[in-house]
Amino acid sequence: MANTVKILITGATGFLGGHLAEACLQDGHRVRALVRPGSETGRLSTLGPGLELVPGDLCDPGSLVRAAVGCDAVLHSAARVVDHGSRALFEDVNVTGTQLLLTAARAAGATRFVFVSSPSALMHPHEGDRILIDESTPYPARPFNHYCATKGAAERYVLSADAPDFTTCALRPRGIWGPRDHAGFLPRMIASMHAGRLPDLSGGKRVRVSLCHVDNAVDACLRAVAAPAERIGGKAYFVADREETDLWAFLTRVGALLDCPPPRPRVPVAVTRAAAGAVEAAWRLRSSPTAGPSLSRYTAALLTRSTTYDTGAARRDLGYDPPRTQEDGVRGLLRWIRSIGGIDAWTRPVASRSDGPPRPAALASTRPDQRNQLP
Repeated sequence: MANTVKILITGATGFLGGHLAEACLQDGHRVRALVRPGSETGRLSTLGPGLELVPGDLCDPGSLVRAAVGCDAVLHSAARVVDHGSRALFEDVNVTGTQLLLTAARAAGATRFVFVSSPSALMHPHEGDRILIDESTPYPARPFNHYCATKGAAERYVLSADAPDFTTCALRPRGIWGPRDHAGFLPRMIASMHAGRLPDLSGGKRVRVSLCHVDNAVDACLRAVAAPAERIGGKAYFVADREETDLWAFLTRVGALLDCPPPRPRVPVAVTRAAAGAVEAAWRLRSSPTAGPSLSRYTAALLTRSTTYDTGAARRDLGYDPPRTQEDGVRGLLRWIRSIGGIDAWTRPVASRSDGPPRPAALASTRPDQRNQLP
């Protein structure tokens, strides 16, 4: 692929997508961003003349065809990333939307399609801790939930679409964090901690996880756009920070740097998981719930299971070497938080946002508009 290309980015008004658009422009690429009508595009509009905004929607085939025309590559980061809703809602965006985008990109003559997937595509309900798993890990026969099932299905469609003239690959970052994220797992957890309402759900266990700073996720995406087709075509890659993270120690440390009290009280893991099942079951009995359960089994699993990833394949095939250390990432995050007015500005909920970190109702009281996720 040529050094400078025109890239279609989906999800550009979101956290990762916004960073992708900025990085692509800085590298000299031209960028077309697919944006839903009514989306907040203020920051994107300031990025310069190399960026073109195109209104559209993953559920609107015509808009995808218009967006793909003239693009050499696609970075597909848009998705439905919540843990509630009907299977049809997830299918429409995560599966059908990806299929339609693949078709539009290929018909328009694009030669590279990079799908931002998730390790959740491999999650199943009864797994235990999984340390340094690699890409040989199979898809589960029974995915954990609709999000996991549809991300896995979409990933398989993308990888199976690989062809000599149309290179496809998938990247699997977990728990993306960093500046300009107001809605992800980290600001939501810190918001609850700041309010003194976050229990320690580790149960005293060291919950080992792989997280991914946004700069590291962006670096992997750009490498996937440029990597030789014969090396990456039809493959999926785990992408993560170089450091293994003790999740609850990390949350406590970041919170302490922002003068937050530590998570408490400590709740046994078995109690957390039982409470999650009960809360989710009660939530399903509601006639027409618009927001997710205050604590879900999926969230409980992400916060209590150890799961880390071997990124050796990404190093080998993409030349991936995480440019941002966790220490440097935390310092940069703190600088950004201070620059926007502090912790309240970082964690302030948006009125129109209906999803949000778990309010473990059976365990402690947190704000009702919050829910934690590490997609």
